[in-house]
Amino acid sequence: MKVERPLWRVAVVVGVALAVALPLSLVIYQSFLSAPFFQPTAKGSFDAYTFVFSDKDFWTALRNTVFVATGMTAIAVPLGGILAFLMIRTDLPGRSWIEPLLLSPVFVSPMVLAFGYVVALGPVGFVSLAAKSIFGDVPWTIYSLPAIAVVAGLTHIPHVYLYASSALSSLGSDVEEAARVAGAGPLTVMRRVSLPMIAPALLFAGVLVFFLGFEMFALPLILGDPEGILVLTSYLYKLTNRFGVPSYQLMAVVVVAILAISLPLVLLQRRLLRDAERYVTLKGKGARSKPLPLGKSRWIAFAGVVLWLLVAVGIPLAGIGLRSVVSAWGEGINITEVLTLDHFYEVFDYPPLVHGIVNTILIATIGGAASVAVYALIALSVHRWPHPLARIVDYAVLIPRAMPGLIAGLAMLWVFLFFAPLRPLKSTLVSLWIAYTLVWLAYGMRLISASLLQVGRELEEAGKVAGASTGRVNREITIPLIRFGLMSSWVLIFMIFVREYSTGIYLLGPGTEVTGAQLISLWGTGAADVVSALSVINVATLAVGLAIALRLGVRLR
Repeated sequence: MKVERPLWRVAVVVGVALAVALPLSLVIYQSFLSAPFFQPTAKGSFDAYTFVFSDKDFWTALRNTVFVATGMTAIAVPLGGILAFLMIRTDLPGRSWIEPLLLSPVFVSPMVLAFGYVVALGPVGFVSLAAKSIFGDVPWTIYSLPAIAVVAGLTHIPHVYLYASSALSSLGSDVEEAARVAGAGPLTVMRRVSLPMIAPALLFAGVLVFFLGFEMFALPLILGDPEGILVLTSYLYKLTNRFGVPSYQLMAVVVVAILAISLPLVLLQRRLLRDAERYVTLKGKGARSKPLPLGKSRWIAFAGVVLWLLVAVGIPLAGIGLRSVVSAWGEGINITEVLTLDHFYEVFDYPPLVHGIVNTILIATIGGAASVAVYALIALSVHRWPHPLARIVDYAVLIPRAMPGLIAGLAMLWVFLFFAPLRPLKSTLVSLWIAYTLVWLAYGMRLISASLLQVGRELEEAGKVAGASTGRVNREITIPLIRFGLMSSWVLIFMIFVREYSTGIYLLGPGTEVTGAQLISLWGTGAADVVSALSVINVATLAVGLAIALRLGVRLR
């Protein structure tokens, strides 16, 4: 067997560490300056920290963020666990066609969903007007902090479902069967047996959802802005030109504060995930048991799942679709008299929006494939490498996960402005591709690593015994064996890149237009007609990606 010279592994590890550390270091450096780093007058100072931490809006935004994160966790975790139990352990009707729809809130852009809630459940939304005609008034308001928490909780149920369903699928059913034999009903089995058995997975999912509450941007911006409700991300966004000039030093302090909260949560996730994976290996019977019969309540459960899908996805998407094909909107308007396709014509008549659509497809297809190649190279570099340097990658990939897309895009903007040789990249799609790739580094690595773990160690060792180098083993054995996993990863990354919106906000400009960032920009101008049409196009692109994924047999959970 050849003695391996892991220089390429070391090079990859160093490259990952630099790619992660560079934006983060620049953010921290900027936070200790008195002005933006590119100004000659900038000098070391704690003034930015003093300003932000004495600003009552910052503390209000922090309290609101904690409220929303706590509320959405309290809603998503129990409902996500119940949903997983119904789908995995019971005879719930329609499971075969419900399952592909369950994860749709994960892939639909939060910006699209947020706008959909406004046009459906807002003061003059089509559902609100119908309710007003029945009750004489609209019995709800979506422009409030509790409404943001409820909507966020309902749309994050799939995140919990992913981990809870995976844990339930990995567990044997002997204990549940014993409870059924003892006369326990479905509710008792779920409450006393099934969900307690997957408590580590639910705890991990809870920490994940709580963390996601700190990175939410579109939903609090659109539903909170009319009432002046701030969360940390929207507070950061509004600091951009608070004094008429870029307030980079103030923004950097907010970024540091968010990272100080989110990074420990990400590290806790990693610890909980490791514990959860050990937990679910304690299996009972290997065979799948007969689904637990729900009896007459199966249709009540079915109605509950359909109601959730309707509220979380159906209503906002219906609102967007309807808003995109009418020329006027409001009380007393006959929809059949105002139907039009002019909004779509307006989108395709405006070159920057067309460029945004094309760029979105390019960065999702070609850029997504390139990102998967990068993730595969990194994963291969640490695959079965028993060296302390491999742990650097394990922890380095977690840092971008602690940075919301808005922050990652801002950090990359500063990198391009700070380092002159990189400045020409700022006005190209390469800047967005780098930012997207970094933001989704941990997710992409997990996809590839899951495929690599399915390759038997003996196959790779046989190649090395025959005299092949590690590179040749990877090229001729490992990569061909995971080709379907790579294809699945590309399809999933495609959908994620199509829905991405916050990462590109600070990188948006001529040559770097993408649909997600344009939606935020257009919303700020009040162009609801164009936003609705562009949202429909974005959802249609996602639907094509989802159809391809299902056609190729990609497992979405």
